[in-house]
Amino acid sequence: MPNHAMLRRQWRKARRTAFWLALLLPLAMAIGSAVALFLWALERATQARFDLPWLIWLMPVAGFAMVWAYQRFGGTSGAGNNLIVDEIHQPGGGVPLRMAPFILVSTVLTHLVGGSAGREGTAVQIGGALAGGLGRRLALDPASLRILLICGIAAGFGAVFGTPLAGAIFALEVLMIGRIQYDALLPALVAALVGDWTVLAWGVGHVHYQISFIPTDVAGWFGVDLLLLAKVAVAGLVFGLCARAFAEASHGLTALWTRFVPYAPLRPVIAGVLILALVHALDTRAYLGLGVWSAIPGDPTLSGFLQPGQADYTSWFWKFLFTVITLSAGFKGGEVTPLFFIGAGLGVALGSLMGVPTDLMAAIGFVAVFAGATNTPLACVVMGIELFGATHAVPLAIGCFTAYAASGHGSIYGAQRVAVPKTGGAGPGDPQLPLQRWRQARRDDGRG
Repeated sequence: MPNHAMLRRQWRKARRTAFWLALLLPLAMAIGSAVALFLWALERATQARFDLPWLIWLMPVAGFAMVWAYQRFGGTSGAGNNLIVDEIHQPGGGVPLRMAPFILVSTVLTHLVGGSAGREGTAVQIGGALAGGLGRRLALDPASLRILLICGIAAGFGAVFGTPLAGAIFALEVLMIGRIQYDALLPALVAALVGDWTVLAWGVGHVHYQISFIPTDVAGWFGVDLLLLAKVAVAGLVFGLCARAFAEASHGLTALWTRFVPYAPLRPVIAGVLILALVHALDTRAYLGLGVWSAIPGDPTLSGFLQPGQADYTSWFWKFLFTVITLSAGFKGGEVTPLFFIGAGLGVALGSLMGVPTDLMAAIGFVAVFAGATNTPLACVVMGIELFGATHAVPLAIGCFTAYAASGHGSIYGAQRVAVPKTGGAGPGDPQLPLQRWRQARRDDGRG
């Protein structure tokens, strides 16, 4: 006799699977297409900035225009990634669809005039906005809308970097420190894969990174170079402290802008003047834009850091400074690609000082500073493997995990929640409190 109850359960599962595939496939394709357009426009804007050097003098004007437009027409879009994370945790007003075109245009404009920003934030906001718009149109229940927003993050992140596995894990890991949201695991993976495949289908490529260092058999315990791994762990500590400093500097300078420059559109005007003054004082434009490549020979670049035998001790600091000034004042874009540059540049400096192959240390810093600044060590290890290969999985993991531990409870995403605190023996955190409020509550309790 057939088990009718079991058949009914299987039928419900099949219907639910078909429902989610019908949602995710067109959504991820739309997100991938929008990200492909964004990457194409970003490349054209970067090339135009090199072809027309005078464009950087428009930075104060462009900054004023984009912040004024966000205030006048953007609504809640200005909250960016933090709005999406908040909506996943505590549904409220929703993620406005207008966020997608606003962030796409404003990020391209930021790069056109030379702002030091990235692209992850743009892709995540495009994904969150399209997912939120679809969820509202279909009147999804809060639980389903939450999964759809997570999938939007995964599709955007995976598509913009060409790392779909890291994109899926990042979307699940970034929401809470110490806990991964496994309930959206398969949908996030499907969305990230389809988003990445869509970008490739449009003929938009990604930057391919590689390092030359190849580990050799080492005599000793298990044939492992324990000295190398110990040096990587020490470097991971430095990477974590750098990530913490970046997050604290970004939040701190944002607070200073708010306090001393109440009129928001004026903040990027002042910041633009400061950046132009730094360009003049340093006599270089190397720290403008993404920093992945440069048309000017001799400029420090992310790709250059991954070449063997590099020696550069200061570029990471200048990129740190340019990026914090740019983003804290209201220019749009992400923090992640600048964090890649900062981490890789710092890795070159540490590798030179510690006698470690600089290309290997640059690759570790590439993902480790990002891991510390976003509290997503697993996603960053997977990203490192996707970008540099599984040969270096162990040093990548040591660098990312150490950086995660060393960065404390700092984060570039103030809307993150704390499920399990890293230190203090306090047990589970309060997942209802955003990170900034949680940290204040700990200080009030005398736990630092």
